[in-house]
Amino acid sequence: MLLCVTASHKTASFELLERLSVPSTPVSPLIAAHDACVQGAVVVATCNRFEAYIDMDEPVTAAQAVGLEAALAAIESATGVPAAELDGAYEVLGGDAVAEHLFAVASGLESVVVGEGEIAGQVRRALSESRRLGTTSAELERLFQRASEAQRGVKNATALGRAGRSLVRLALELADSRIAGWSTQRVLLVGTGAYAAATVAALRDQGAEDISVYSPSGRAARFAAKHGLQPIAAETFPTAALHADLVITCTTAEHHVLSAATFAAGRGAYETAVTDASARCTAGHTNRRLVIDLGLPRNVDPDVATVPGTDLLDLETIRLHAPLEELQATDAAREVVRDAARRFAVVGESRSVAPGVVALRERAFAAMEAEIARAKARGDDDGRAEQALRHLVGVLLHTPTARAHELAAQGRGDEYLAALSTLFGIEVADEPRAAASDSGAA
Repeated sequence: MLLCVTASHKTASFELLERLSVPSTPVSPLIAAHDACVQGAVVVATCNRFEAYIDMDEPVTAAQAVGLEAALAAIESATGVPAAELDGAYEVLGGDAVAEHLFAVASGLESVVVGEGEIAGQVRRALSESRRLGTTSAELERLFQRASEAQRGVKNATALGRAGRSLVRLALELADSRIAGWSTQRVLLVGTGAYAAATVAALRDQGAEDISVYSPSGRAARFAAKHGLQPIAAETFPTAALHADLVITCTTAEHHVLSAATFAAGRGAYETAVTDASARCTAGHTNRRLVIDLGLPRNVDPDVATVPGTDLLDLETIRLHAPLEELQATDAAREVVRDAARRFAVVGESRSVAPGVVALRERAFAAMEAEIARAKARGDDDGRAEQALRHLVGVLLHTPTARAHELAAQGRGDEYLAALSTLFGIEVADEPRAAASDSGAA
C-alpha cells in the first residue's frame, strides 16, 4: 500500500516549510526503521513542499495509521517540529491517489507557479537520495519512475511548460516594475547552485550586464569563471551588498547570509576607506535597493526591510503574486496525469494477480505432464494424446488468465485470488519486495 504525507504551500506556512526543510538527519531512514511493516520511504523536500512517500506492507491492519505515525515521528526527530504543531498543515493520501498526486507534483501542477520546471529534477533527486540511503522499495521505484514518465508526457503533449514560469523568472518579472533599465543595474548574486545558474540566465534575458557573485561556501571564483561574472570575496561582500541595486540570494545555507548588520558592516567599511569628508557624507546607496530572497530556509533576515531604501521580496510575497493558471494547458496536463495514474494502477493490480496466474498455470501444467506420462506409458507412440492434452489445457487456461487481468484492471484482483483459494486450494504468498525490481531509472 502506498501512502503520502504531504505538507505544501497549499496547506502550510512558508515558515513551517522552512523548518521542515532543514532536518538534522535524513528523514527517510527514520521512517523506514519505524516499524517492520514499512517497506520503504522516499522524501521530497523543496521550497514549496515536504512530502513523505511510504510503501506499507498491505495486509497490516491500520497500515495507514502506522505509516502516518512513522512519518510524524521521523519529522519530529529530524527537524524538531512536534506532531501537534503539524495538525492542519498536512494531508494524507493513500492507494491510487498517491500516484496521481506525485505525477501532478513532478509535472509542476502543484507548484506555486504552475508549470515550473525545477520540481521534476527535485523529484528525481529524491529517489536517488533514497537509493543512496537504502530506503526505497520496488513499488516506490516504480512509482517515481512512472512519475518522471508522466512529467515528460505532460511536457511533450501540453503547453504547460510554456505557460508556467520558474520562480526565478517570476521574481524578476515582479521586480521589473521597479527597475528603469536592467543594463545599468548593479546585480549581486549570492549562491552558486542550480538556482544561481538559472538566475544568471534569467538576468541576462532581462538585459542585465553588471552581475557579480558571492558564495558563502567559497565557490564564487569557479562559478564566476564559468558564467563570465565578477567574483566577490567574503571580506568585500558587505560593501558589495551595500552598493548593489539588486541582490538575489539562492543558497542552501541554513543561516541568514544577508541582514541589516551586513549593510551596516558595508557602510562602516566604506566610510573607513573614504578619507574625503564630502565623499563620506554621500557614502552608501542613494537609490532604492531590492533584495530578492529565493532561499528556503530563508537566506535573508527580515530585518533588511528596516534598512533605509531597501525593499525585500521573498517567497511568501512571490506566492501572493503568482499568476493565474493557464486553464487550457492545465486541464490538458491534468488529463495526462490522470491517464498515467490509471495506467499505473492497472499495472499494479496486474502485478498483484500475476502470482495467482502463475500458480494456477503451474498446477494445471503439473497435472497435464502427469497425464502425458501415463499416456506414453500406455503406448502413445505417435504423440497424439500429448498434443490433445496440451491443446486442452491451453484452452482451459485462456479464460481464467484473461479474466484475472480484467478483474485486476477493475481493482478486483483480490476476488480472483480468493476464488483460487476457494476452488483449488491455491494460496498465494505476498510478492517479495526488492529494492529496485523495475528496469530503468528516474
